[in-house]
Amino acid sequence: MKKWKRLVIAGIVVFGVLLVVPFLIPMSAYTQQAEQIASEQLGVPVKLESMRLAILPTPRVNVSGIVIGKDEEVRVKEVAVVPALSSLFSAAKMLSSVRLDEPVIKKGALDILDALTKGETKGPSPVIVQEIEVNNGRVEWPEMKLPEFDAQVTMRPDNRPNAALIETTDGKLKLKLTPQGETQSINLTARDWTVPYGAPLHVDTLASDMVLKGNTLEITQLDAGLYQGKVNGTAKLDWTKDWQLNGKLKIENMSVKEPVQLMSKATRVSGRLFSDGTFSAKSSEPAKLPEHLIANFNFDVKNGVLYGMDLTKAASLLLRQGQKGGETQFDEFSGIVQAKGKLYNFKDLKISSGLMSASGNVKLMPDKHLDGVATVNIKNSATLAEIPLQVSGTVQDPVVMPTKAALAGAAAGAAVGGPLGAGLGIKAAEGVEKLKGLFGGEDK
Repeated sequence: MKKWKRLVIAGIVVFGVLLVVPFLIPMSAYTQQAEQIASEQLGVPVKLESMRLAILPTPRVNVSGIVIGKDEEVRVKEVAVVPALSSLFSAAKMLSSVRLDEPVIKKGALDILDALTKGETKGPSPVIVQEIEVNNGRVEWPEMKLPEFDAQVTMRPDNRPNAALIETTDGKLKLKLTPQGETQSINLTARDWTVPYGAPLHVDTLASDMVLKGNTLEITQLDAGLYQGKVNGTAKLDWTKDWQLNGKLKIENMSVKEPVQLMSKATRVSGRLFSDGTFSAKSSEPAKLPEHLIANFNFDVKNGVLYGMDLTKAASLLLRQGQKGGETQFDEFSGIVQAKGKLYNFKDLKISSGLMSASGNVKLMPDKHLDGVATVNIKNSATLAEIPLQVSGTVQDPVVMPTKAALAGAAAGAAVGGPLGAGLGIKAAEGVEKLKGLFGGEDK
């Protein structure tokens, strides 16, 4: 019994010594040396607030208050470095794991990482890391609101990621990376997730399979459910030289009212969207790819409303000052949209609803102004003339009014033959405009 008690007491003493001894070892000299080595390896200033040696639960070094870069491109609250016991007495140093608590990474950290991958750092890496654990990490990127995340990453001998599991702390987004020979398979899933860049689109479900090989990421399959509809497609991103993106998408039965409201406070269209097409972009920076987007999509919106303009009223009243407000209900609204940066060209537009049909072409300029012509045919009107309407104003406040040629033709025809003459006058004026167009004439 006494022997057992002595063993317990001895164990308590040893445990207490293991807890206290690390705090008795002065680490200030090692802190300065570690700052110097890290600065030389990364090529940027590195500051460490404190270092502490711990024996339990396994031998490790705890480093607090890490700041990397002139503009604090990387900040870490605390890092726990656990060496591999087998390498303690060998020349090659290996770390069993590195745990980072609350790291904050800015956009400028990419330059530091780029220098590392290009071998611009001084000398070979002094250590090999087997595993990296991240708790409550955060990426700060301009114009993006990214959620905090946790990560488990196993590393290759060249200190590049081998396999990884990354998940947002709210559990809405999960990314799994699995090695497959020379490539890496990536599976991305999301549920009840909001896109962090551009319009905050809300995604109900998302599942995507990707393949990473060198400087190329290929999205082999993307399936998403959003706004009661489905989206699927493929894409390829290559950053061997510049950042190059190309792909295709198909949209089925998606409600357009909600996403359009995210892009503009004044809703401009509602209905169910069916669309498919291709897109591409090229830029020196990934964040600028949307600014260089080139896209070509066919679209068909069914059973909706075009807000901000009443095409039937504008065509019927022939108002010189233009028609504002109102709405146009339609059974079908189809056409082609071509995007180039911030310029959108809507071609071959067709709207049909009961006794009214319309067609035309409209441009949405980078400054959000509208410019185009829509021809409206009202089947139950007193005249069979098709009324050409000028579309102008802005997305927030569109204006539609008959073209100057239509107004002049209507006035001349009405003076001769009343309402029927007005319709014939518009038709004649429209015919003249088309003839002028054949010879390069423009509507003044």
